[in-house]
Amino acid sequence: QVHLGESGGGLVQPGGSLRLSCATSGFNLDEYAIGWFRQAPGKEREGVSCISAADYAIYYADFVKGRFTISRDKNTIHLEMKVLSPDDTATYYCAAGPSAVTVGATCVNPRYIRHVNYWGTGTRITVSS
Repeated sequence: QVHLGESGGGLVQPGGSLRLSCATSGFNLDEYAIGWFRQAPGKEREGVSCISAADYAIYYADFVKGRFTISRDKNTIHLEMKVLSPDDTATYYCAAGPSAVTVGATCVNPRYIRHVNYWGTGTRITVSS
């Protein structure tokens, strides 16, 4: 059974940090791009960051602005988030999908989202004082 399980979300002050983790099982992670998406209430889901399956390149959305770092440790994916702002408030989802080469767009391009194969159930981040 395919499983992606996020953890690490919660309430944090503006300027604070959080580390998200995504434990995966039931599929060969080496055959998928893996990364993070987020969705704020009333907003469209958007790509945050991912590691490409084709060439292992790492991609970040512009709004990360050097604040987030994605990494992989075996079958677990991490997202280190720094200098968080209220604009980062959202539910964060771990996801696996085709390579950027196959899709013709990286995970941070809105075109990619409909191609995602597996979604986690999400972890909520609230940035507020």
